[in-house]
Amino acid sequence: MNRTRAAAAAATLATATLALSACSASSGGLPDLPAPTFDEVTVHDPSVVTSGEDIWVFGSHAASARTTDLMSWTQNTMSVADADAAGLFDDIRAELAETFAWAQSDTLWAADVIELPDGRYAMYYNACEGSSARSALGLAIADDVDGPYVNQEILLKSGMWDEESENPGEIYDATIHPNTVDPDAFYDADGDLWMVYGSYSGGIFILEMDEETGLPVEGQGYGEHLVGGNHSRIEAPNIRFDEETGYYYLFLSFGGLDASGGYEVRVARSEDPDGPYVDAEGNDMSTVMGAPGTVFDDGSIEPYGVKVIGGYEWADGSGIGGDQGYVSPGHNTWYDDPETGESFLIFHSRFASTEEIHEVRVHQMYMNADGWPVLSPARYAGESLTAVSEDDAAGTYQVVLFDKIISPLVPTSVEATLEADGTVSGGVEGTWELGDDAAVTLSTADATYSGVVAPVWNPTAAAWTWGLSVVSEGGVPLWGRQAVDA
Repeated sequence: MNRTRAAAAAATLATATLALSACSASSGGLPDLPAPTFDEVTVHDPSVVTSGEDIWVFGSHAASARTTDLMSWTQNTMSVADADAAGLFDDIRAELAETFAWAQSDTLWAADVIELPDGRYAMYYNACEGSSARSALGLAIADDVDGPYVNQEILLKSGMWDEESENPGEIYDATIHPNTVDPDAFYDADGDLWMVYGSYSGGIFILEMDEETGLPVEGQGYGEHLVGGNHSRIEAPNIRFDEETGYYYLFLSFGGLDASGGYEVRVARSEDPDGPYVDAEGNDMSTVMGAPGTVFDDGSIEPYGVKVIGGYEWADGSGIGGDQGYVSPGHNTWYDDPETGESFLIFHSRFASTEEIHEVRVHQMYMNADGWPVLSPARYAGESLTAVSEDDAAGTYQVVLFDKIISPLVPTSVEATLEADGTVSGGVEGTWELGDDAAVTLSTADATYSGVVAPVWNPTAAAWTWGLSVVSEGGVPLWGRQAVDA
């Protein structure tokens, strides 16, 4: 995302440009694309902001990195310990001393940076005690995206046990009041600034903000509740407006972030930035929370939201690392390219057989015929949506069948064939039909899926092939990548 007032305007290009590229390209097979080159970085809980040609991500522990192509990244900072040396702050410990003291922590959680209308950069920093919801969320401002940031003030606190909360007259209760972390500031279609935030505890909340100062509009307390509560494992909210569909999309991470936590990204949508947000089955997300008296009750939240990505493995993968698949991918941000209109989801992920090691990953994001986002089944490697013929799309695929169970036990791909006669055989059975602009519909006995067929890079085969990304009416995705001829 551009993370400026022009961000919403850039979003409108996405669907129109994708359709144009599909119509204007030839349908004579895969485009001639070079093999990609990747340079990896480590930024947990990335959040995007742009500055000139540079696309930056800021995250937890004061980590940050930048890129110009979403493939080759340069690490800027990795921890609070090196933030001063990199110029992010002059003295981060002194600037944010009140925050560290309140949160009883020596590190920071998921920072968010956005450009204000006057060209300054607002960093919404936050820290949490970790085993409780004792947290502080504040604002620091810099003239340049890479600092130095100067603290303004703490905006919100949580975890003040047996004391009055930010809502006047209400004693803090972690089952209904938020944990004040994981901020995401964004501009709506009218250029008004908002901030959505929250993790576990009482759920996800949203505040109207003053775009001149970067501060919350006075008198809102914690703001308006959007989803979650009773300590359900829902966090990392992120909102994107799509002018083509007219919806605001609320991305959320369900589950636990570590390798055994089953972290995954889900989405709901609304016609207004402050909700109500609903999923593909029309469920009001404000009612989605853990059962009363429970902690981390995944069973209560599993059925809801449209799943975008979760952990998975390719049966024909390399056997280790990201080429094999993802473990607990989540805490996303988004970026809309203002020139091409292409949209991307950026997140961190752990990987097969690498334990808690995590890196930034970028996947191109498309909108299906029902107005729900579907994610490319492979990391972004420089591809664009292009025309595809039935002969192109037909073939044998490795297919990942996702579900809505929050679990570290991830699905492994199975082999299925999109036959030339429009049937699907093998590990998936049903029918398929190619529509306009690379759109595809796949029907099984249980569901109908809608999405796209687009080029993807297969790192195991070191070759380009066709990728399939669709999602059902119930919000369950299915991915595939076509087998590469030897």
